[in-house]
Amino acid sequence: FCPIQDKAADWYRQFQVIVMGLDSIEARRWLNAMACSLVTFEVDMETGQRKPDLTSVIPLVDGGTEGFSGHVRVMYPCVSGCFECTLNLFPPQQAVPLCTIAETPRNAAHCILYAHLIEAPKQFGDEKQDKDDPAYQQWVFQRAEERAAQFNIPGVTLMHTQGVIKNIIPAIASTNAIVAAACANEVFKVLTNCAAYVNNNLMYIGGQGVYAPTFRYERSPECIVCGAGVQVEIASSATLTQLLEQLAADPRLRLKTPSLRCEAGALQDDPTLYMRGVLEAEYRPNLDKPLSQLFADGSVLLVTDPSVPSPCIKVAVKFASLALS
Repeated sequence: FCPIQDKAADWYRQFQVIVMGLDSIEARRWLNAMACSLVTFEVDMETGQRKPDLTSVIPLVDGGTEGFSGHVRVMYPCVSGCFECTLNLFPPQQAVPLCTIAETPRNAAHCILYAHLIEAPKQFGDEKQDKDDPAYQQWVFQRAEERAAQFNIPGVTLMHTQGVIKNIIPAIASTNAIVAAACANEVFKVLTNCAAYVNNNLMYIGGQGVYAPTFRYERSPECIVCGAGVQVEIASSATLTQLLEQLAADPRLRLKTPSLRCEAGALQDDPTLYMRGVLEAEYRPNLDKPLSQLFADGSVLLVTDPSVPSPCIKVAVKFASLALS
């Protein structure tokens, strides 16, 4: 076993269909982008349009569950809507303010996070703890119990502790079985052409009865993986740091540690605006410069980020016009 990022593109290219039984949005984004990157394109001689070579398209079947609900989705990279096309439908994960955890805990999860995030670094220093280690889980559980007793908060259990520190959503066996069977059914239909596959999303809503509606997700022309990219608007006086913060907060992008380079419109000899890693210090002075000194209005930036394995993400930057007083 190894992380999915450790496998080369040729390893993924050998499959006829890929089933995404993954446990996070980040993992799904990565594998979706990998599948899209494997698609080759042909140019229509009459229209000049690029069309995907269907022989290079590897279908994706994605299944996921949360409690009594689940979904099954069939995606043909660069043909139908991909996972990235609908990323903005997933709400960003809400972080708990550290001041709440440290000063005014209100529930069992706050007590567990206090032990995990605040007490553990004091106890273990720079030694990184394995969240899968039963001994560490027991240590956090005991400290969380003590914290909960101070504030008369019930509900701290070892199972809850394991779920909080590993960010686990409890699984329902019957929901998992239904979604797994639906995924296997879609894989069988895709491989054999014995029946029409789901077009292209099935939702299982077990908490409200045996109800499984289907609907179609469309491709987004602004998709950063299978589309032409996105457009953002920002003041020309904003700094490069502010642009990076805006890109990180944009629900269409959700970038982690992006690097930026100008494809067109650069006002400096070096089109690279900012680069992570060993060369970061060389480009750090650009962070405090206004964007109007770095590139022209309407410039296209090429963004690379480890969370998305696409060669680059295209972002067109439009300078916001100042409102007249």
